[in-house]
Amino acid sequence: MLGRVPDAPSVVTSGCGLQVSYAMTSSRPECVTCLVFREHAHSEYLRFAEQVERLWHGPMPRVNVTGDQLSEAVERVTELAKRFSER
Repeated sequence: MLGRVPDAPSVVTSGCGLQVSYAMTSSRPECVTCLVFREHAHSEYLRFAEQVERLWHGPMPRVNVTGDQLSEAVERVTELAKRFSER
């Protein structure tokens, strides 16, 4: 059937592996209603920020990234993690 849009799923698998109601998901961190997912995303983004920060302080292969760019990336990811923890 051309032109027909299928219904959105009522249940989706979230990043933390739980199956949740589609209504509990959002592309904006502060609008995610699943507490388990919010906690999971918060910790994963903080872990990622730590990994990026360690790149700068550890032995670095040849990369075209400045210290300021890495600091900015860590700051953005940390801010995103914070948005998941606020309610």
